[in-house]
Amino acid sequence: MLRTLLPVLCLATPLLADDDDLGGTLNPPEMGYNRVLQNIAEGKPDMVTCASGYYITKKGDHEEARTLFQACADAGYTGAMTWMSQLDNNGLGGEYNPDAAAEWDRRAADLGDPVGKFNYGINLMRGHGVARDEARGRALVDEAAAEGLKVAKRLQAAGYDLDEVTPDADNWKYAPLF
Repeated sequence: MLRTLLPVLCLATPLLADDDDLGGTLNPPEMGYNRVLQNIAEGKPDMVTCASGYYITKKGDHEEARTLFQACADAGYTGAMTWMSQLDNNGLGGEYNPDAAAEWDRRAADLGDPVGKFNYGINLMRGHGVARDEARGRALVDEAAAEGLKVAKRLQAAGYDLDEVTPDADNWKYAPLF
């Protein structure tokens, strides 16, 4: 009888289990859009989560991208700072704000990011979002080039002609205001 009862009890054990099982979630989402948003909502930006912002931006969900990149930038991810600059510089998920864009680039540059140095250097050379300082701007572009950033090397090779790295469609943005 015990031999018959034991297998039946083993099979019935899951049915008798308490619904308030504290064992956790079986197979929690480890990757994907929902996990990325969950990480940000829980204040847990990590490298994979922050890199996912690129896809969210390309998807066109600029408000979500802005939320993600803001959290990642606040956590010190310089790539997220340069993406915040891109969003502010193009009015994506918020107002067009060249001052904020330049500030994000400056923060990334100050932390040693070559893209931040390049972008902030260009901002300084144009006087876009920051007071114009062509010499300081070129010095930052030179630093980015020395660190291997190809677009910075291309700008150097073009004699710092900003048309080399700027689409014609953006010329209105950089025109003098007076």
